[in-house]
Amino acid sequence: MTDVLASRSFRGPAAEDAVEAIHNDLDSLWLDVPFVQDLDQMTFTTAVIESASNIVQHAEPAGGEPVELGVDITVQPTLLQARVSAYNAKPPFGPMEPMTPGEEAESGRGLALIEALVTTVTFERQDGTNTWVLSRTSSQG
Repeated sequence: MTDVLASRSFRGPAAEDAVEAIHNDLDSLWLDVPFVQDLDQMTFTTAVIESASNIVQHAEPAGGEPVELGVDITVQPTLLQARVSAYNAKPPFGPMEPMTPGEEAESGRGLALIEALVTTVTFERQDGTNTWVLSRTSSQG
């Protein structure tokens, strides 16, 4: 079944306070679905926050409009899913596959971390919007 038991949405300027707002949305979301195990909550929250932070730090505007961050989260009985979008953004720079950078690298670990925390990560680009779909199969439904 694909019953959505709880959801949260955010859209606003891609700025640091957006990441805090998304974190607060996730905190309130877990109160609505107490059956989701703590490990699933923590790992999924970390993946979503890492994705949103990557957009805030790295997304570049495609034109005159500033980049906007959008996050749509749904909880189904056995699936946690987030669509994390960068609106009005250039395509991401570099490969979209996770990789482990050298020990001296300052960045580049984000996608590898996200991949480790969720079941699947997919990337879509449409009409100037980059969207990462993060899905985690929940341990308990």
